[in-house]
Amino acid sequence: MSSSSSMTLKGDYMVRPKEPTWHGCLPLFEWSLTGMISHTPIIYFYHPPPNWLISPTKIATTLKDSLSKILVQFYPLAGRLQNKGNGRFDLECNAMGVQFIEAETSSTLSDLGDFSPSSNNYCHYLFPHIDYTLPMQELPLLIVQLTKFKCGGISISLLISHIVADGQSVTHFISEWAQVARGEPLKRIPYLDRNILRGGEPCSNINDWEFEQLPRLLKNLDNSFEERKEKTTNAIIKVSKNQLEKLRKTANESWNKPSNDRGYSIYETITGHIWRSACKARGHENNQPTAIGVCVDWRSRVKPSLPKESFGNAILDVLATSLAGDLMSKPLGYASSRIREAIEKVNDEYVRSGVEYFKKQYDLTKFQDIHCIQSDDHMPFYRNPNLIVVSWLKLPIYGIDFGWGKEIYMGPGFHEELEGDSLILPSSHDDGSLLIFMCLQEVHMDAFKRHFYEGAEFEFLKGRL
Repeated sequence: MSSSSSMTLKGDYMVRPKEPTWHGCLPLFEWSLTGMISHTPIIYFYHPPPNWLISPTKIATTLKDSLSKILVQFYPLAGRLQNKGNGRFDLECNAMGVQFIEAETSSTLSDLGDFSPSSNNYCHYLFPHIDYTLPMQELPLLIVQLTKFKCGGISISLLISHIVADGQSVTHFISEWAQVARGEPLKRIPYLDRNILRGGEPCSNINDWEFEQLPRLLKNLDNSFEERKEKTTNAIIKVSKNQLEKLRKTANESWNKPSNDRGYSIYETITGHIWRSACKARGHENNQPTAIGVCVDWRSRVKPSLPKESFGNAILDVLATSLAGDLMSKPLGYASSRIREAIEKVNDEYVRSGVEYFKKQYDLTKFQDIHCIQSDDHMPFYRNPNLIVVSWLKLPIYGIDFGWGKEIYMGPGFHEELEGDSLILPSSHDDGSLLIFMCLQEVHMDAFKRHFYEGAEFEFLKGRL
């Protein structure tokens, strides 16, 4: 948005379930209490037809009414987290509601160009602000902002608690909400049973839990706060289907045959390439240890497995590790093999062992990242020399129609302070291409792009928030 744009708050409401819902505390999976303890930002842009714009309140009324109806089934989102201390929370289902904000801007959709958040600062305007210094029980688990543009276009941004819902649950909720907004019944009712996962005896191959000893910068053994607060920047990299196929071929032909006779996946290939490129861009020495956080959905990896409709956060971050010198000197397939090895160790025993491990921890805060509350001795693990790569490649993130047509753009919000964080999602063109949203320290971004594009002539989009 341009500096001359103005934003006006038109309303701030609390939307509650339309019918009485179950009240009580739902336990949270131990794994969901690790990693990101904040809200996931998502935004959709629309250009509704004239019949939706005749009444100035029609769109907002439709969204609020359908939200109230859908919360009857997705009632955990209308609850609040209750802080039990030492990084532990319960999910209190109390129907306190979801925050719904209405705003107007003097901007037009055309002012946003290609909608890339890295070339616009709309994240500061079109997303609600959350004050993470407030007690956690005062923060809504879902906040929605409807913004009307001067041209008649709209944006719908959502901030959804990552403790309560992972990507699969978020997209399940959004698609069902749109379904109800169109006057249609739910397709898939959320599964809310939390008793299916219990702890277990620790795996024999897990001694100290992986997050206990994360690689640090050898050139800066105390990982000083001064180095870590270097200014960060964001970029979006576009990888075409042809370029991706070339990378996969390179990975699968350049190293030992992958296990189970399966070629390296798109995720394993592109994540390996990101990892190698980041090591080069950061100027790592050959003996520098480095780790990459790999997000794994464990719903189908436990026995009995959880249904896809299981609502909650069923994601765990498993670490792939290596020396930077091996990543940089060996073929791409080596990096992909390290990632494959990390993913394949996530089975029923591994998941339950983690549950047991975290239950025994007195304080879970050392395993958590609250990105807006960072101190000298508590920073996200994926900062230099480490990374985390999240995939939305298999999520149904596009084609969300609330009644006025499908979106003209969908994308994530950017976190400026999450250095080393990256997100892969498919292109909305459904042509086999993908987009990588990347955050690095500013001093390393140009070098990262250069190494990433080497030999592939990758297209990319530049920009900063």
